[in-house]
Amino acid sequence: MPTYQYACTECGHAFDQFQSFSEASLTECPECSGKLRKVFSAAGVVFKGSGFYRTDSRSGSTTSSSSDSSSSSTSAPAPAAASSSSD
Repeated sequence: MPTYQYACTECGHAFDQFQSFSEASLTECPECSGKLRKVFSAAGVVFKGSGFYRTDSRSGSTTSSSSDSSSSSTSAPAPAAASSSSD
């Protein structure tokens, strides 16, 4: 069963509650009978296996794009180098 975090909008009381997915959300604060809201937080995620690092994924396309950019940068200085060598 998942654990849900609730916080009261009136008194600020915060607590955790084990509830099944099919159960209705709590709406009343147990301390002051005020209105409750669910508190959402980031979930912990662990990626295992290959393909999650920059060096693992799309190694073929990364090489071609870096060779394309190096070719274009190499072709741009070539005329400048050729004109300076002829002077």
